[in-house]
Amino acid sequence: MAIVVNKPLPEFEANATGGIKVTNTSHTGQALILYFYPKDNTPGCTTEAMQFRDKYKDFVKAGAIVFGVSRDNMKSHDDFKAKLELPFELIADTEEKMCHMFGVVKNKIMYGKKVKGIERSTFLVNAEGVLVQEWRGLKVPGHVEEVLKAVKILKKAA
Repeated sequence: MAIVVNKPLPEFEANATGGIKVTNTSHTGQALILYFYPKDNTPGCTTEAMQFRDKYKDFVKAGAIVFGVSRDNMKSHDDFKAKLELPFELIADTEEKMCHMFGVVKNKIMYGKKVKGIERSTFLVNAEGVLVQEWRGLKVPGHVEEVLKAVKILKKAA
């Protein structure tokens, strides 16, 4: 089942670092940010993770919890999280269930070959579990500030 803006998230369950299970209802009561990225330890993904890390306290203060999502396995995520000292958890979507649900699997051209990759995307879910905003095919510079601004607007409206 695909996701739709202004509708509740469909049912899902995923495993994250720190032994945490994330579901469509596990974080009811706080805003949920799910940011999908292509791969641990690549330049753009490292920059994006560090920017979410650096603004993490602001997200928490605004009532939001952040999760990074990629197709990497738990070991890769644990290493990436430790290396960058990330204060938030990373979801290992090795079977691409969440990636397909959120529609972020795209055909890309890499070194002249067609490959399936993850389109860098972020989704903001409100405290009631409703998807309120999505950013797709985004560029890293300035993105985290934009998401934080949206979270603060959401908090004011609540």
